[in-house]
Amino acid sequence: MIFRTSALASFALFALVSSAAHAGTRGDTGSPALQAAAQAATDSTDRFIVKLRDPRADPRTVVPALGAALGEQLQHVRAMSGGAHVARLARRLTHAEASALARRLSADPRVALVEPDAMMHPMLVPNDTMYAQQWHYFEAAGGIDLPRAWDVTTGSASLTIAVIDTGVRPHADLVSRLVAGYDFIGDTTMSNDGDGRDGDASDPGDYGCNGAASSWHGTHVAGTIGATSNNGFGVTGINWVSNIQPIRVLGKCGGYTSDIVDGMRWAAGIPVAGVPANPTPAKVENLSLGGSGACSATFQSAVNDVVAQGTVVVVAAGNSNADASQTQPASCSGVIAVAATTRNGGRAGYSNYGANVTIAAPGGGGSDGILSTLNNGTTTPGADSYAWYQGTSMATPHVSGVVSLMMSVDPTQTPAQIVQRLRQTARAFPSGTGSDCTTSLCGAGIVDAGAAVSGLSSPPVSGWTTIATEGQDFTVSGTQTVRYGTGSSWITRTVTGGGTCSNAWFGSDPAFGIVKECQVAGSASPGWTKIADENQNFTVSGTQTVRYGSGSSWLQRSVTGSGACSNAWFGADPLFGVVKECDVASSGTPTWTTIATEGQNFTVNGTQTVRYGADSSWVTRTVTGGGTCSNAWFGTDPLFGTVKQCQVSS
Repeated sequence: MIFRTSALASFALFALVSSAAHAGTRGDTGSPALQAAAQAATDSTDRFIVKLRDPRADPRTVVPALGAALGEQLQHVRAMSGGAHVARLARRLTHAEASALARRLSADPRVALVEPDAMMHPMLVPNDTMYAQQWHYFEAAGGIDLPRAWDVTTGSASLTIAVIDTGVRPHADLVSRLVAGYDFIGDTTMSNDGDGRDGDASDPGDYGCNGAASSWHGTHVAGTIGATSNNGFGVTGINWVSNIQPIRVLGKCGGYTSDIVDGMRWAAGIPVAGVPANPTPAKVENLSLGGSGACSATFQSAVNDVVAQGTVVVVAAGNSNADASQTQPASCSGVIAVAATTRNGGRAGYSNYGANVTIAAPGGGGSDGILSTLNNGTTTPGADSYAWYQGTSMATPHVSGVVSLMMSVDPTQTPAQIVQRLRQTARAFPSGTGSDCTTSLCGAGIVDAGAAVSGLSSPPVSGWTTIATEGQDFTVSGTQTVRYGTGSSWITRTVTGGGTCSNAWFGSDPAFGIVKECQVAGSASPGWTKIADENQNFTVSGTQTVRYGSGSSWLQRSVTGSGACSNAWFGADPLFGVVKECDVASSGTPTWTTIATEGQNFTVNGTQTVRYGADSSWVTRTVTGGGTCSNAWFGTDPLFGTVKQCQVSS
């Protein structure tokens, strides 16, 4: 089947142009150079927080000595709460430089802790000059509460979001976020690039269908998901960190189902004949496209395969002001179908509706569109620009972006769990809009980024096994969590099949100047013991992981001593309308082997987790090589008056 744009059919591209903004347009927040200077001033520091192992040591002499040992001038400023001290360096450092120096200072045996004294800011809002015009991110009536989500995460470098669309232009506000994709259009009469399938997923323009101009639709969608953010110019994307993978399936007059489902499978890491393997499989797929008819077996089979890979499929409900049951792939089982709302939170007049809709998101209406990246070429590519578009095509990437933030916090969530949480945390539709949404028309509510992300936590892991040293390739069985780094500084990435233990492959250097390694995660905690029913208080021994919820929907929190089994205490309702409980992790935790008693030195192989204490009271430290089993070396006395020991996790 081919999706075509016509007056009698659903749009292949569910977007309506509102108006354009030229790339040169700037707001009143200053030039990019001034923005960069301001950011440099707030993202740098000349101060550190230092905690000494021996609380009797004089920080006025020890702190300068610590700096001198590394050729730095470090001065003690003052004592602070918690037994630490503030120290000032003779020069300012970027955050990355300060973190690297802190790691070097931490290697001194006199030091229990060193951290950059980082600058804090009010609730996170980016400095992109057009952000104030992106009402769909932050306004109370029609927005999605992104600033609250950004206070939790701005994305994960190990995550990829596929934009299955017209391809993407290398826009200056987007190009740094792109990873290699693929052009799946095999018909040269539709491709507009003179060739068939190849590795160039850039958009040459989709002009020529009944005289239509190019839409640059994929570029607009990709900008909403992940325009380069907090860079002092242009617009802001929902996810600031994760990869954007362009999958080109739509050309002149639309695209074939066969190309689209190939693109879907390839994006998820499923082999496609004649196409090289995808080196960065996506965990989220955005399909701002569709056509008339109930879900075909071809589409449903592709959705089933993709979801079985653990990849979330987000699709547009359609722009026909009709029941979405007659639009595909929105009517397929297992997808997240997105309806569009306006600036006041009402249903957009063009948006499809009905029982197949999962959730709603801003798509614009009237004079208010969705601002994102574009190109000003009428046919072939021109200059970078920005434009306001409207449509369920624009609503869909809002949900894809939020899903990517959720998976950045907890990549183990299944597509079903993502759907469940989106529904549970959706914001209720406002009334009195003139075109009110209801749950029977527009899904569970308006997607709420802040609520969806808040309360999520990374899954507990029982241990790590070294699989490669820096510069080596590695393989893993299926999809696993791999970390790259050393000591206490690591980057974590979800890996399918294998990869390379290097800065380039992981996208950053977690420990500058130090030889690093790659480790695979042990199994996540599989066992839980119930400790309380909803609204009861509970106590735990020491610090333990407690989960709150029911069935397959849970919130997790690290708890010391006691807490309350309630929505208020855990910060969200993980399963609306269902009686919940609290469980404590009862298995999957490390086993421990004694390696020293109090006062003795010890050695470990490589880098390992060592705990110091007795009974149920312990302090834990990541140790490289060895250390001393003492209060001074661990920085505190975990159990006063009792002989303690040191144990290594296994």
